[in-house]
Amino acid sequence: MAYTHPSRDQLRELLERSNTIAVVGLSDKPDRTSYMVSEAMQAKGYRIIPVNPNAETILGEKSYASLRDIPEPVDIVNVFRRSEHTPPVAEEAVAIGAKALWLQLGIANEEAAEIAEQGGLFVVMDRCIKVEDSILLPGGKAKS
Repeated sequence: MAYTHPSRDQLRELLERSNTIAVVGLSDKPDRTSYMVSEAMQAKGYRIIPVNPNAETILGEKSYASLRDIPEPVDIVNVFRRSEHTPPVAEEAVAIGAKALWLQLGIANEEAAEIAEQGGLFVVMDRCIKVEDSILLPGGKAKS
């Protein structure tokens, strides 16, 4: 099954109905893309949950070693890991009942997409969540 990018309307709907974003590979270094993107999403009103086993807190939030350690529901699992490391992340995203698996710009893996889709998750690959959110929800997130 070949992956096709979701439509703009599908992306807008996902972002509008999502509040919590677990960020796998979120760096605690402010000059890293993962930090800058997550900081911007946090400023737009999303709850960011860092997933980084080497950090205690990032962006003022407790960091978890894995998705399975997060004690609350997650809407989107946003991934900043190399493509070859994404299938296990997809399996964890399915296991915790996330709604979507979002692989950041430059990251794509058909196996991860298939795992997530078979687990009922919405899948986005090779797109920047910050860029899409800025385009689709320019005024910010509507509070639900």
